[in-house]
Amino acid sequence: MNPTPAPEADGPLTSQQRGHDLPDAPLAVESTTVPRQKAGPHGAPRTGAGARTGAAPADRPGHTEQDPLDHPDPLRAADSAGAENLLRCWTREKDLPRPQGGTLRIPLPASGTALLVPVVHWSATGWHRFGTPALENAPAGAPGADAVTVAALLSRECERNAGTDLVARVADSVRHTAAFLADRRTAPTAPSGADLFLAAEQSLVLGHPLHPTPKSREGLSESEAHLYSPELRGSFPLHWMAVDHSVLATDSAWTKAGRTVPAQALLAPHAEGLRLPDGTAALPLHPWQAAEVLRRPEVVALCEKGLLHDLGPYGERWHPTSSVRTVHRPGCDLMLKLSLGVRITNSRRENLRKELHRGAEVHRLLRTGLADRWREAHPGFDIVRDPAWLAVDHPDGSAVPGLDVMLRHNPFGPADDAVCIAGLTAPRPWPGRPGTHSRLADTVSSLAARTGRTTGAVCAEWFLRYLDRVVLPVLWLDAHAGVALEAHQQNTLVLLDGDGWPVGGRYRDNQGYYFRESHRAALERRLPGIGAVSDTFVSDDVTDERLAYYLGINNVFGLIGAFGAQRLADEELLLAAFRRFLEGAVPLGSPLPGYLLETGQLRCKANLLTRMHGLDELVGPVDTQSVYVTIANPLRS
Repeated sequence: MNPTPAPEADGPLTSQQRGHDLPDAPLAVESTTVPRQKAGPHGAPRTGAGARTGAAPADRPGHTEQDPLDHPDPLRAADSAGAENLLRCWTREKDLPRPQGGTLRIPLPASGTALLVPVVHWSATGWHRFGTPALENAPAGAPGADAVTVAALLSRECERNAGTDLVARVADSVRHTAAFLADRRTAPTAPSGADLFLAAEQSLVLGHPLHPTPKSREGLSESEAHLYSPELRGSFPLHWMAVDHSVLATDSAWTKAGRTVPAQALLAPHAEGLRLPDGTAALPLHPWQAAEVLRRPEVVALCEKGLLHDLGPYGERWHPTSSVRTVHRPGCDLMLKLSLGVRITNSRRENLRKELHRGAEVHRLLRTGLADRWREAHPGFDIVRDPAWLAVDHPDGSAVPGLDVMLRHNPFGPADDAVCIAGLTAPRPWPGRPGTHSRLADTVSSLAARTGRTTGAVCAEWFLRYLDRVVLPVLWLDAHAGVALEAHQQNTLVLLDGDGWPVGGRYRDNQGYYFRESHRAALERRLPGIGAVSDTFVSDDVTDERLAYYLGINNVFGLIGAFGAQRLADEELLLAAFRRFLEGAVPLGSPLPGYLLETGQLRCKANLLTRMHGLDELVGPVDTQSVYVTIANPLRS
């Protein structure tokens, strides 16, 4: 396969272009921006069971009860994970206080009962661990409530009852999770010589711990799930269509040798040998999407007019990444973000035209000199660029939905160990060890053994380096450009050195940008016309709320919660470290540090209530796409 041209000096840097300039050894933690966290009043950072926030009796030294996630029946393990996710969501979204005893009581007035939930670990940041819930006053010996039962009971408590939909999607998520666990227990290790980036993308087996249906993929059959699931290491050839030039919509900001490379030319190596009708361009589709759109009346009409031609599956196999619809080929300079009408988590994942424009626009914005300034301040961080796209219009110029593909630059070389935070923290069957473990746990355990330091001390240093190398660059971009990134755990990649220390990061997602309204004039001067078609300018109030949720709650608090729930470190110690980091970052100019330090109640995305309200997070204005609730700020609690 001929390599595809990559953006040069005016685009993102690849590991090859940088000469692998990631430091060989981790930076010292002491710095002017990230003060080293001192030991608490009781001495050095704690580790082991005593370090766990709010440890309940089941969470103390010597406790040997099997974790429900390790149950030998993968369906039972998956069901336990599903029930825990629902309970974590409900606890957060209702801002329930820590119970006085070891049992959380969840009243269910609509059903005339309550759920009694054993608390295995109470987390300051929301990553609680729960035992099997039971109905109050249930007969002795009655089985506990499974995930579907919990979903049905909680749905009845919602004013806008979407119980049937939620129950079905919880069941679908549990079913997929069971298949992933069974497969990963059989083959926990990636194939020999596997691409590091791809292996990391395939590692998110259980999904996000605060989503009610993290592995729901409504619309995929069992056989399709095996082909299209990253967790099952699926792969498939693309399905190709030929698009008449009269209805082809495209744009490219991808350059090579100072010249713009059209999207068609970027795709040409992958369509080599494909016979195209005269006057057409090749368009790749996800195979599932191709089968679905070819039944849509508007697509059928275009085919009948000879403006679209179905060419079928062709070419090399591509591998789905953690988002399912973005596909990757090791050694290829591009990835493809395909439209996929499957409902994944809360949305049907079809590209919107404004998102395609946004990807190219952000690439052009960074090329105005902004990227050079950013690299000078934070050379280890960048945005994974989305500089080119193809789509289909009707003859009248209106967009045909479902036929859009975005071309993403692949900056990762074979030696770049880049892993999204969700994949880093998610438990999964681990090679050579019983039960489920996260890569985070394995990494800090290995570092502790190698350095002779306590696990808690290693966790504290790892966390501080992460704040310096990944979080601080996001704050810089907000402060200096008024561009806020929707940097949640799935969109944020951390680059690890050979020992597992954070040395850099990447942000990805052409959907997740917020241009601050207060910076409109400055951004217009940099790139005239910015935001006109991408619909990216957002009021500062909404930007503050969303950045606080995505970067603060989802990303950093979620990471702290993982350290605590996995019995690695004291969450209160890490919260203190985050507090000191934010105090040091206030002079940078982003409103977020002050916002997180001073606000007693934070607005938090409510994944369960969003699902219960039947919202699609890709539809409608940015400030109404999801349900947000108010929770106590753990930095102030």
